[in-house]
Amino acid sequence: MQSDSLAPTVDDSLRLRARQARAEIEGGGLRGAALLELLRGIPVLERDAWVDELLGIEAPPPDMPDLPRGAVPYLPSGVEEIVAMVLEAPIRPDDELVDLGSGLGRVVLLAHLLSGARARGVEIQAHLVASARARCAAIGVTGVSFVHANAADLALEGSIFFLYAPFNGQLLARVLGRLEEVARRRPIVVCAVDVEPDVPWLLRRKTSAGSLTLYDSCVPGVPARSPSAPSR
Repeated sequence: MQSDSLAPTVDDSLRLRARQARAEIEGGGLRGAALLELLRGIPVLERDAWVDELLGIEAPPPDMPDLPRGAVPYLPSGVEEIVAMVLEAPIRPDDELVDLGSGLGRVVLLAHLLSGARARGVEIQAHLVASARARCAAIGVTGVSFVHANAADLALEGSIFFLYAPFNGQLLARVLGRLEEVARRRPIVVCAVDVEPDVPWLLRRKTSAGSLTLYDSCVPGVPARSPSAPSR
């Protein structure tokens, strides 16, 4: 079914461009620099809705009523933050991105298409995981996956981790503990929107998207990841 996620005020030509671009993706094309160039040609205020049309993402269903204490209701990250993360972390083809609180999959899918990196979403709401998996299958994107789990209970692995205010309180503290376990094995970058992981083993750096902050792991005995050096 075609998505009606774009607002009625959006020019029909943008909707058509999104659907044409989706067909290219389904055919195995439109990745990396070509997709980024196309995206930059979309008016800034229309990009979030345009990307949802591109990926076939529809309006999310209601959150489940019994979210665990410290879990935040679903709210999708903006495209500006996703692009800034890809370019400034930076995410490279040999990275593995993990989105903690991945919702309907906008971050995972777009970051993978832009960078070529493997990407995985972790989401506690089963119906959102099912929708994200369905979108992935519908557009024929491989190299991405979605896990139904509480991130605080999951043994994590990856090199880039994205958090858009998915947790607070003790749940956030537990998730940061999981991330520290990864950082003691390898250098990682934590990409955070509307959450400040105030722990001594993360060093903060600013980005071109004011709401996105990058944090490089700094653990004794583990060399820091240089933004310009290949990831391990």
